Amino acid sequence: MRLGVAIVGRPNVGKSTLFNRLVGQRIALVDDRPGVTRDRREGEATFGDVTLRVIDTAGLEEAAEASLAGRMRRQTEAAIADSDVVLFMIDARAGVTPADEHFADTVRASGKPVVLVANKAEGRAADAGLLEAYSLGFGEAVAISAEHGIGIPDLYEALVAASPEGAVGADGAEGEAEAAPAPLKIAVVGQPNAGKSTLVNRMIGEERLLTGPEAGITRDSISVEWSWRGRPLELVDTAGLRRKAKVVEKLERLSVGDALRAIRFAEVVILVMDATAPLEKQDLQIADLVAREGRALVLALDKWDLVEDRPARLQEIRADLEETLVQVRGVPLVPISGLTGYGLDRLMESVVGVHETWNKRVPTAQLNRWLDAVVARHPPPAVSGRRIKLKYLSQTKTRPPTFYLSCSRPESLPDSYRRYLMNGLREDFGLAGVPVRLMIRGERNPYEAKRRVKR
Repeated sequence: MRLGVAIVGRPNVGKSTLFNRLVGQRIALVDDRPGVTRDRREGEATFGDVTLRVIDTAGLEEAAEASLAGRMRRQTEAAIADSDVVLFMIDARAGVTPADEHFADTVRASGKPVVLVANKAEGRAADAGLLEAYSLGFGEAVAISAEHGIGIPDLYEALVAASPEGAVGADGAEGEAEAAPAPLKIAVVGQPNAGKSTLVNRMIGEERLLTGPEAGITRDSISVEWSWRGRPLELVDTAGLRRKAKVVEKLERLSVGDALRAIRFAEVVILVMDATAPLEKQDLQIADLVAREGRALVLALDKWDLVEDRPARLQEIRADLEETLVQVRGVPLVPISGLTGYGLDRLMESVVGVHETWNKRVPTAQLNRWLDAVVARHPPPAVSGRRIKLKYLSQTKTRPPTFYLSCSRPESLPDSYRRYLMNGLREDFGLAGVPVRLMIRGERNPYEAKRRVKR
């Protein structure tokens, strides 16, 4: 059994820094400004002999329920309810503030075991704050420095002491979890305010991610485990990707880097587009990036409930797609509505289908019979009076499908004929919608090495 630990406190006390320290990776965004974290983010950590499910949360703030800060607070309260132990963090240098006292009452009302953590405790400037911490009623504060790793062994001892009975030391469930099949990793990407978080919430059936009318709410890439028709999945909601020229602030650059990392580690990428303004230049650039990374791609036309003449609109978008996204010709295009749930089953069927295509392997004998037929129908052109001979074709890897073609004079094979072969592979072997890579190499001359020695 994993021990659920929620890190809570007012903004800018170092919660995300401690989260990164515990999980051993810099996966949560950290910046000097307060309020960087908005959604709750989970990560696994091995802390001594204890396995933790660590939850990073947004800073607790007093605000109206309908405001962004109020919605962030509800996410934090949900994290507290989902945890076994709460790490209530204060800034030792700033001492106990009225906000700390107010939110200490909120944490106490949850009834969960609480470990008081005084961060930034390096140096004498923190001594007064450590004494003030007793006034919160949680006992002695554990003095740490999340940035420098000071006091982490003391935090381990306090955490074990506060853990509910039976929550630590149960390894049987962990062994079963390791034997489970790896989940299909799906990254949900798109421009700001395209409806990515709303879509993920509708998929999993709960308000797991922060949503609202404001553009750019999501900053971290948030991973959510889910199961569809018995198949384990890992959905990763990402920050909106704007045009590179508009990304000027450091925090947004970090968010964009996090989203690009999610694309690289995904197997399938769902590109969410606004159905009222699809296939904008930025949408096409994101799709091109996914193709260059070799990921399987599905296009989701969100906000389809706002479209009036749907058949005509869909036909128009498909026609534009054939001209603008030739590098992944045949990519699935699924109209959906994250708000109402329309089209989500078709979307997931497309995701599973394109994932199977992405993993498809074609036997070598079948490939070479196909190559003979293609060459007979349309042989490669002669260059400088000499015809290029195509020897054999084989598939070297999947994810994405990658083929090697052996031929004479590979440097002379025109790009147009290379595209002809790639389009044929995609159409004849059912590889629509995924990147197809064709590597061309020449014949190896066994006497070349001897010739060099004689020279």
